[in-house]
Amino acid sequence: MHFSLKKIRTLLVALGVALLSLTAIPVLSHAQSTPYWMRPSEKQAYPDVNKHPGMWILVSKKTERTYLIDHGKVLYTMLASTGTKGANATPTGTFQIEAERGDFFYNQSSGEGAKYWVSWKDHGIYLFHSVPTDANGNFIKSEANQLGKKAASHGCVRLSVADAKWMYQNIKQGTKVVISDSGNLKQLIKQN
Repeated sequence: MHFSLKKIRTLLVALGVALLSLTAIPVLSHAQSTPYWMRPSEKQAYPDVNKHPGMWILVSKKTERTYLIDHGKVLYTMLASTGTKGANATPTGTFQIEAERGDFFYNQSSGEGAKYWVSWKDHGIYLFHSVPTDANGNFIKSEANQLGKKAASHGCVRLSVADAKWMYQNIKQGTKVVISDSGNLKQLIKQN
């Protein structure tokens, strides 16, 4: 078989274009294609609550983070969104995880619900829960995209879906919860 130099050049150019087009195709992993507010906040495993019987929860309204702490060490950090100002402000102080928890609720008056909730004040009024949903349990993306960036709730502490599910399945009744306006993590840990 005899190919002219012109024909070989044309084939090489075509092959090069084909190879370039293959490298331009983005390959998304499951983690990259899943919104951040659906995933765990950290890549590391959640702490085993049975190995950390003294673990407590610190929520910083300033940093919009929820910290799981044991013996002065942060075990895990979760993105959060606390309450907006005024009547929707998240109360500050020391509380504890209460008995009430569930896998879904919907509040008709606010037009929002959430999945995987755990009560920490007033027996079902102030909760840790997922980013908000509509009445059908569909996540409200415009609200979810505020997670960890700003205060956005009606007083509860919003978490990613995975973090809220972990909290719902693992956090023990009676676990101490400290909610603070401060962002000084070292000082807050030392005080508590």
